[in-house]
Amino acid sequence: MVNKVILIGNVASDPDVRASQGGTFVTKVRIATNVYAGKSDDGTVKEHTDFHNLVFFGKTAETAGTYLHKGQLLYIEGQLRNSSWDDAATGQKRYRTEVVVEAFKFLGPKQQSQEAAA
Repeated sequence: MVNKVILIGNVASDPDVRASQGGTFVTKVRIATNVYAGKSDDGTVKEHTDFHNLVFFGKTAETAGTYLHKGQLLYIEGQLRNSSWDDAATGQKRYRTEVVVEAFKFLGPKQQSQEAAA
């Protein structure tokens, strides 16, 4: 079986970095991707934007937490992971799909924080 995701998109929020109880870093961030959705009546291109939840673990999470910033263009490879839970406030079943990132690359011009790390 194959569970492989490749996305290129813009970071939609600054990363949320936390340490698990075991001391492993976990970083969460969202990226936005645009999909061509045809042309409008006046000929302008229409796009549809999707937002994807990303989660990084360990050393990858540390790096992402340090260097990712809202607006950056990012390439990621990872796996889809679905989870569900019961919302304590409403009692409803909630679902979430995340991409567990295995590798990523910054695309576009270097940011100031990247230049300092080089």
